[in-house]
Amino acid sequence: MDKNMLDDVQNQIIEFLRSRRSVVAANLTDPGPTEDELNTIIEIGLRVPDHSRCGPWRIQIIRKEGQAKLGDLYADLFAKEDEDPTEEQIEYWRARPQTAPIVLAITCYPNEEKMHKIPLWEQILSGGAMCQNILNASHAIGYSAQWLSEWPAYHTEVKKLLGHAEDIEIYGFIFIGTATEPPKERKRIAAEDILSEWHG
Repeated sequence: MDKNMLDDVQNQIIEFLRSRRSVVAANLTDPGPTEDELNTIIEIGLRVPDHSRCGPWRIQIIRKEGQAKLGDLYADLFAKEDEDPTEEQIEYWRARPQTAPIVLAITCYPNEEKMHKIPLWEQILSGGAMCQNILNASHAIGYSAQWLSEWPAYHTEVKKLLGHAEDIEIYGFIFIGTATEPPKERKRIAAEDILSEWHG
């Protein structure tokens, strides 16, 4: 590859990373990734810093049948636990996990055997990096995605339905599909707001 072609590829990658934007889950629809595409997204997701090969994360693929069961649980929990639930709110939460063709539940499974060497905080950070890689991979392949947590990610009954113990943390749910409309850019924190130099 000559230098001009290499520069062009690099510029495309830089522009992609600079302009990547999540699409709200409610605006994601079919088509979703094929099996091969989803495997690629997950493979790229796993290319993250993971000191000592802890593998402190798990990924569950949730398709429409599972999404419906999850939505029923969301609706039941909201109806029981909200102070003054309306039918509209209950149905909103029933539909919430069912908007995108694919939902990934990402959970933290710390590697206890390596905790003496790789602290919990580092293992948690690795999972956050994996979620971001999944977002980037989804967008790079041509789909759109959003990473959400919200109250269901912290609810013990949701964890139980997904087959996890109460003490397992859910990083969140990543919704993947095709955007029904282009995302609007939003104001972001600028580098000058958080950047400083330290000279010792």
